Formats: sequence, structure tokens, C-alpha cells
Amino acid sequence: MSSAAEVGYEVSHSKAKSLFETYERKAELRNQTHYCPGCGHGVVHKMLARAIDELGIQDRTILVGPVGCSVFTYYYFDVGNVQAAHGRAPAVATAIKRSRPGGIVIGYQGDGDLSAIGSAEIIHAANRGENISVIFVNNAIYSMTGGQMAPTTLLGQKSTTTPDGRTAEHEGYPLHMSELLATLGAPVYIERVGLGDNKQIAQANRAIHRAVENQVRGLGFSLVEVLSPCPTIWKMPPVEAQRWVRDVMEKTFPLGVFADRTKERQPRPPLPEPPSLESIPGILGVEDGLPAAGRDERPAHFDLEIRASGFGGQGVLLLGEVLAEAGLDAGLEVSWLPSYGPEMRSGTSNCHIRLASEPIDSPLVTHPDVLVAMNEPSLKKFYSTVQADGWVLYNGAAIPAEYDRDDVHEIARDFTREADHLGDVRAANMVMLGALLEITSTLPQASVDAALKRCVSSARWFALDERAIERGRAIVREFKEEEMRHER
Repeated sequence: MSSAAEVGYEVSHSKAKSLFETYERKAELRNQTHYCPGCGHGVVHKMLARAIDELGIQDRTILVGPVGCSVFTYYYFDVGNVQAAHGRAPAVATAIKRSRPGGIVIGYQGDGDLSAIGSAEIIHAANRGENISVIFVNNAIYSMTGGQMAPTTLLGQKSTTTPDGRTAEHEGYPLHMSELLATLGAPVYIERVGLGDNKQIAQANRAIHRAVENQVRGLGFSLVEVLSPCPTIWKMPPVEAQRWVRDVMEKTFPLGVFADRTKERQPRPPLPEPPSLESIPGILGVEDGLPAAGRDERPAHFDLEIRASGFGGQGVLLLGEVLAEAGLDAGLEVSWLPSYGPEMRSGTSNCHIRLASEPIDSPLVTHPDVLVAMNEPSLKKFYSTVQADGWVLYNGAAIPAEYDRDDVHEIARDFTREADHLGDVRAANMVMLGALLEITSTLPQASVDAALKRCVSSARWFALDERAIERGRAIVREFKEEEMRHER
């Protein structure tokens, strides 16, 4: 077969280079997308790919794909691709752009994704004027999940959740995201376009190119809202759906430019250089260095997982915070994840702590090596999750019989009474921290002292907490001596 050039034809349109030559999502459908016939996403994809090609930025582009009908953008665009959780594309795009300022970061979102669960993210990204480009595909419905009402659903429009049509009285008015974002001072360019006919499509193509070009020029935040047909969920033939965009949707969502500051806006100044790794301990006020004895006592490779739990007001979170700060001081990989109820006191409170020699994959602790249970509800909730050969520290006279296990080490003591003997019942958390430190032997006392100074501002409490930690260590030593006597 002869090429177009060989027979004297000039190629005016061809597949964009920034789209994959074939699509590998399904082996039998390598030359077509998953979109329904007449869907606007395919048209918008082509426009965006063409803009990337024309601006020569394919090797710099990072596309942040959403949850929704366009969830498979990474199968179509031959650029950097990052998948974001539902609605979180602007937040993810912000992180990528700030960490890779030379990249061209494009968020691609639908109306259910951007204007519903992601409304906070898009508003704050726009308000900060992040130097990203956002393509907002608005088809006024939740298409992927079966046709529920979206924030942009028109008044009177039927959906699975508004079978008689949306009403202002019960469901509120359609949300006008372009107009809303245009009230902010930071966005450089916001335009609404449509796919209702060829004239609209030509304007949409220009707008998308401009939004991406603004980022290349470093001008700041740009968003293009695209009114798009959804024949399948609207239950219309493709041609009728396209006309509906032009004749019906446009009346609620008028097309036009809502913000254009490109002429007066100067390129955004670069972010300040991040501090060097060597300077971070000083910035955080963490002591640099660790006593050699402390490092020698610790295994070369370890990952200690701890769960501390109790009532709000018992100091559970402070216990975890001191552990985490001490781990940082000791040069460890650390995570501390608090979880607490809405009550100021007496509500549930627990935290996950991990101390490791290698980078930590997740802050969640589901099977702790050590459980610190400051009350019986905490023991009941987490006792069964402790790893075999792990430890349970319980603030009670004895472990209730129904919780007893043969494959874990248990220390039950009235730690609150121990703290009372030292001068204040509120130091029970530090007595239990001391017991934990003695059991694990992963942190030198110098690091614990340094962490305690940062977390406790009162000299009186610092002195009391130091005595409490030492009492906790002594309790474990007494426990181990008693175990050794029983073994003999």
C-alpha cells in the first residue's frame, strides 16, 4: 500500500505522538478506547494529546488520572501517569509539580470527581495558584456508577437518584465551578467550552492548548471546563446527545472565559531550595548523633510495631509521640499515627508507632509486637492482634482470664497506682513507656531524654516523667527476674 506522501497527499491530521500506538488494556481491543460511542472523553483526549505534541512537552508531561470514566487514561497517554484517589487529583498534582517543577502536570477530572468529593482540593489548589493545568469534563451526571445525580446535574434532569428530576428545593442548584473558581484572585485562566458542534469543538481545542501553554510559561493555575455528551447514561443517540450539550446544557452553563490574567501575570518565582538532609536534624531541634552503645545494642535490621491505646486524657498519644521523637533522635525510620474519638476526655484514643532500620511502607500497625493497653476496653479490642511471642502491657491488676494467651508475654500491673506513688496518677503513661523501653531495648536513654525535653515543657513534669520511666524499667526487670526464678 502506498503512503499518502507517495501519492501526492499532504497529511493534515494523524494520531498524536503522545497517545500510544496501540492500547493494551484489552488484547482484543487494541485500537480503540473503552469509551462509549459519542462520549466526549475521546474527543478531549485527542485535543489534549495534540496540545502536548504541539508544545513539544511529551517527555515532561505527567498526567494525573482520576476515578471515573476516564480512570484508564494511563492506557492511552504515552506520558508520565499517576493514578489519584477519587477527587484528589489537584492535591496529587500539587505534590508532583512542587517536587518536579520542570514537569508539566495536568489534572484530568470529571464533574463527580472534581465538583463533589474533590471540591475542596480544586478550590484550594486554585486559590494557591498552583502552576498546574486542569481539564474538567462536565457531563452533568455520575456516569461510571450508573447515573446518579452529580453536583452539576441540571434542574429537572432525571437521574437514578432524582427519578422525577432535580429540584432546587430538595437537591439544590447545579454547581458552577468555573464561576466559583473565577472569584479567586490566583487563577490565571478559566474557560468553559463545549462539544455541542464543530464550532464549539474548535474553541475547546484552542482553550485546552492555551491552558497547557500557560503552565509551560510558568504563569500559574489554568482550568478548562468542557461540557461533554454522555449518550449512554443520558439514554440518547450520540447525535442527539451532542445537540443536547449545545441546546440545553449551555443554558445552565454558559460558555466563555471567566478569568484571563495571562497578559499581566508574570512567571511564578521558583520555590526556595529545600534544606539539605544534613541540616534537617538542626531545623527540627533533633540531637545529631547517637551514643555508640545504643547503636550496638540494637539489631542491624529490625521493625518494631507498637500499638498504644486507652481513654482520652490518659496520655496515650503523648506516649507515642515521645517514642517517635526518640526514634528520630536515634536516627531511625519512624511513623506515628494517632487515632482518637471526638471527646476531649474519656473517649477512645490509640496510636500506631513504628521504629525501623529501613524505610517504613505503612504507618498502620495491625499486628503489634507490643500492645500498651491502658484500660480493659483497649485490651479487649487489640489483645488478639498481638503477634506470637509479642508483649502485652496492661494497666490492671491481672489479665482477665478470657483474654489469656500462652504465646505472648504479659505484664499486668496497676500502673496508675505506681504513678500515684511517684506523685501524680497522670504519669501512668510514662511508667508504661519505661516498661516498653526496657522490653524492646531499641532506644538509648539519651534519645528518650532528648525527646522528653521537646515534648514536655514543664520542668516539674519532666522530672516526674523521668522517675516514671525509670520505675517502668524497674517493673520489667523485676518481672524478668521472677520469670527466671520460676524457670529454675
